[in-house]
Amino acid sequence: MEQILQQFSIKGLNSGVSTGSKWLAAGGAEIVSVSPVDGKVIAAVTCASRSNYDEVVATAKAAYETWRLWPAPRRGEVVRQVGDALRANKEALGRLVSYEMGKSLQEGYGEVQEMIDICDFAVGLSRQLHGLTMHSERPGHRMYEQWHPLGIVGIISAFNFPVAVWSWNSMLAWVCGDVCIWKPSEKTPLTAIACQKIAAEVFAANGVPEGVSCLVSGDREVGEWMSSDVNVPLVSATGSTRMGKAVSAMVGARLGKALLELGGNNAIIISKDADLDMSLIGCVFGAVGTAGQRCTSTRRLIIHDSVYDAFKAKLVKAYQQLRIGDPLDENNHVGPLIDKDAVHAYLQSIEACKAEGGTFVVEGGVLEGAGYESGCYVKPAIAEVKNHYKIVQHETFAPILYLIRYNELDEAIALQNGVPQGLSSAIMTLNLREAELFLSQAGSDCGIANVNIGTSGAEIGGAFGGEKETGGGRESGSDAWKAYMRRQTNTINYSTKLPLAQGIKFDL
Repeated sequence: MEQILQQFSIKGLNSGVSTGSKWLAAGGAEIVSVSPVDGKVIAAVTCASRSNYDEVVATAKAAYETWRLWPAPRRGEVVRQVGDALRANKEALGRLVSYEMGKSLQEGYGEVQEMIDICDFAVGLSRQLHGLTMHSERPGHRMYEQWHPLGIVGIISAFNFPVAVWSWNSMLAWVCGDVCIWKPSEKTPLTAIACQKIAAEVFAANGVPEGVSCLVSGDREVGEWMSSDVNVPLVSATGSTRMGKAVSAMVGARLGKALLELGGNNAIIISKDADLDMSLIGCVFGAVGTAGQRCTSTRRLIIHDSVYDAFKAKLVKAYQQLRIGDPLDENNHVGPLIDKDAVHAYLQSIEACKAEGGTFVVEGGVLEGAGYESGCYVKPAIAEVKNHYKIVQHETFAPILYLIRYNELDEAIALQNGVPQGLSSAIMTLNLREAELFLSQAGSDCGIANVNIGTSGAEIGGAFGGEKETGGGRESGSDAWKAYMRRQTNTINYSTKLPLAQGIKFDL
């Protein structure tokens, strides 16, 4: 790991504030990054003071005046080179993600690949930021719409995807002509510094103005500065529903725009017509991948009564085969939780589940001994519950899987929808009618609905996000780029007269 830190010029103490290639003398508090893998201190980061933040915003505002005038394909070419730089650094950055955050090495590499993929998507997008042309009711007139950049985009990212979510926002924002200020999670500041340095090198080589890519490390206070700042027209925030509500209130108070990616409480329906062996793979990975710390992690399995016992037996057997340990060892399936606070929340959730009547068929617990010295390794657990339990209605950010029975598909869909969150959902079935009903207006109320795949592992080609307490935001693919731009309707009169709309007469 020491070699990787040297590759990204990360030392014992680092500034966490940057306007691109320039790193400011940060005047805020100090954050120590401790790996949940082995409990060792990796490095420390000095956070932004209020004066640091104000300087970053001023630099970003000045950069926007120039950057927005670059032709979009030229901006796309810069993003293409960022993608190439990420390819060159994929192994090192992926290992740093895995070590600082705790996800498996394959997932660390996968996260960097997501960044590369969104760069490719954004490059193509840079040549098709198109609007519509409409027919005017007035003769000799033409109507059309076009899209312009917003200005500064504030990005607040979470620890579980410490770099991918930043890229989903920044790559699209950059090709749209916006500039970005990134507040990474205080739990994973080093991966953010590495990404900032990768991008800054490419930007400098292309003469990109200082301030197009900015970093402001810090705690909740920095996010509050950003959310209440009239200079930041869009704040894209990823995190808990509680955090999202606070951001939304502050941004809304100044009539700014908020793009929210918040909690998930995702379910997979296991039909009587499901391929149970195939379903098992999606369910287990969805539940234990990233140690259950994905917003798209599978929290609930809603299983048809006729296959309930058989599928439960398959799950229990699969869980007995899970290898828990150092995520940098590719033989392991499950790594640690992010920190001991997360472990405490996991244990509290288990006790709350038992108190409400839940029965654990796979017991949880904290692992101790050689290889588990950080105190962050826990056992993935499975409990039989009722959907209305308070703990089941809550997003538990840990590897606890809840099993629920059903008899009729309408009942299963109601159970799936019967939680405050609405991010991801899936049904496992070989019955075409069931699949189509699940995807219909009478089906899943989530932003993502899948058939015969799990709830996690979204591709960048589709818009990512959810409804209800998930926040309603959309990032990444499809037309999510429109969130980073403002729409303008234009009417041109090329005639020799000035007729009014709706047939109104106004003669002088």
